[in-house]
Formats: sequence, structure tokens, C-alpha cells
Amino acid sequence: MKQTTRVVAFLLALASVGVIVGGSFWAFRRTGGLGISICNISAAGSPKEVALETYIQMHADELQRPAGTDNTPVTFVVQPGETAAEVARRLQEAGLISDAELFRRYLQYKGMDAGLEAGTYTLRQTMTIPEIAEALQSGRRPERVLTVREGLRLEEVAATVAAQTGIPEADFIALATTGWRETDLKDYPFLADLPPEATLEGYLFPETYRLPEEVTAYDVVARMLATFDARVTEEMRLSAANQGLTVHQLVTLASLVEREAVIPEERPIIASVFLNRLRNGWLLNADPTVQYALGYDERTGTWWRRLYFDELGVNSLADIDHPYNTYRYPGLPPGPICSPGLASIQASAFPAQTDYFYFIADCHKNDGSHLFARTEEEHNANYASCGGTVP
Repeated sequence: MKQTTRVVAFLLALASVGVIVGGSFWAFRRTGGLGISICNISAAGSPKEVALETYIQMHADELQRPAGTDNTPVTFVVQPGETAAEVARRLQEAGLISDAELFRRYLQYKGMDAGLEAGTYTLRQTMTIPEIAEALQSGRRPERVLTVREGLRLEEVAATVAAQTGIPEADFIALATTGWRETDLKDYPFLADLPPEATLEGYLFPETYRLPEEVTAYDVVARMLATFDARVTEEMRLSAANQGLTVHQLVTLASLVEREAVIPEERPIIASVFLNRLRNGWLLNADPTVQYALGYDERTGTWWRRLYFDELGVNSLADIDHPYNTYRYPGLPPGPICSPGLASIQASAFPAQTDYFYFIADCHKNDGSHLFARTEEEHNANYASCGGTVP
């Protein structure tokens, strides 16, 4: 049926060209709320423009007919370098439009085909082709911007979302802890190996998001998971698997790297230290896991407290009995301790090849970098050089 309509449209276009050659005018009123006023197709238009004009006119009603009635937000990612035809094809495959060719030609007609911006968008089946085309334009100002930085634990992410969108923290936390299992969010393949009681800690991808004015906790979490799925490539997942790590273990390791690393170039080295310890059956002895276990400190108002033995009332960090405490329990903690950024995930998927087993903050540079060591003797020397007392 569509093919027949297009043939008719083409024949009408040829007839229009004939009228132009004869010096006549053919006036159209463009209908359906497309934001187009009465105009004349005259000799000023090229035959190609006239044909496109005619095609759009013949499909005016279809342009205003949504692909479906499901108003559920759908996350759609435009990849860098994608053409309008490629985007149109994927939109049709996703059920967001019913005619990829019409969408592509509408973009061309409106001069929008060169303005598609790479990024992550929230679309719906109930949107019309003009609405979707407008949503994907670089010139469209975002109605709301949400920025979530790397290294935040779930509660901090919830507070950040609440401050920037007005979504109640309790709603966000409820969805990210247990509620997500009752929605289609659970269908992401990378969540398949999560333990039964796991939350979305670690998978709430830190990024700057452009959101619609009216946004829900589901919208935000769905966008974060879609971005995680797009950014954590198959190559990263395969490299992790070659190291014996599931995606969940990869994200867990990356979360430790995120909390430990300050200097970007040290991320792969720190990842290598943790992996060397794991492979040799050592305790990870990662301070951030203890901080995560201890939770919120009312006195200082922080989720990441300083680990002073006298304040904690312990003789060593191993005295704190919590499954996330890697001073007490071997292996990786049960799950991520924060949302790692892409750099930490990449560093954990592609770690440096080192024989380091130790690191401490470099007190000489005092710039966030670390002193790495292969042996306990080297580590003790580094520790002593920073004023520590070696037992």
C-alpha cells in the first residue's frame, strides 16, 4: 500500500514539474499541525524540491499519526557519525516510527537531516514524526539538565537527582534498590548475573543528561542504564571475561579504582594491583570498602568518613565485621561501592601489566598520585619515607 502511495506521489510530482515549466502556480495548504503555512510551489523551486514537497503533502496525515499508543519512555541513543537514514531505520526497528523513509524525507524537507546530534534521548511511541525529529536536533535546548559525577554511592546519586530534578530521594532509592526488578529495567542483559538481593549500585552511569521537563525516577534510571549499556562496550566485557571477571565483578573492581585513583594515568596501575592481589589470594585491603561499610557519618555529614582507629574504636580495620570490608573478607566485595566512570571501567577491563602489590599516597608530590611497590620491603620503605612507623 505504501509503495502504491509513493508511486502516486511521484506521478503527481512529475505533473507539478510540468505545471512549473508552463509557468503556473500550485498552492498547497500544509495540514496536520506541521508548523507550515500556505505557500506556492513555483518556478523558484527545483524539480527535486517540488517532488519532495509533493511527497510530504501526500503523507501529511501519516506524519501526525504516532507509531503506537504506548506512552512508556524509550531510551534511544544516536551514535556519533550516524546518518539520517541509519537513525530512521533504527527508530522504525524500535517501534518509535512506522515509516523510516517518511522520517528521513521529513528531515530532508525541514533541513534537519544534518542536525541530528549524537546523544541519549527519551522518546515515546506516542510522539509524532515531527516531534521525534525536533527532539533529535542539536538546536533543541534541553528542558532539564542532570549532571551526576563519578564516584558517588547510590544515596548520593539519589540526592543529586533530587536536587536537580525534584524527584524525591525515597522514590529514586526505592526503584534503584528493589523496584527495578518489577519493571522492564531488569531485562538488560548486563544485569543478568547480579546476585538476587543486588541493587543498581554501580550501574547508575555518571554523565550529564538532557531530560524532558516532566521526568520520573524511572526515566532517569532507564537513561542511566541505557547509557551504561552503550558506553561499556562488548570489547570491554570480553576483555573482563578473559580475566575471569563477570560484568558485575568488572563494575565492582572499577568502583574500587574510582574511589582510589586521583591521577587518570594511575587508574590501570591501581586496577593491576587489585587484580594481582586477587590472583594471589591476598586480601584487597581497600579503604573505600570500609568507608562504604560504615555508611553515613552524622558527625561529619559525609558518606566517606576518615578512618581513624580511635574514632572507630578499633585496633585495626579488620575488626569491623561487614561483608564489604576487604580488610576482613577475601576477594571482591559483594558488589560495587559507587558508580564508576568510564575511565575506571576501561582501566579495570584493560589493566596495566605490573607486578605491583602495594600502593600508598605519594606524600612527596602531594598531588593525589601514589607510590607503588612490588614487595613488602619496598612498601615499608615508601611508608617510612612519608613519616610512617613500620612495625
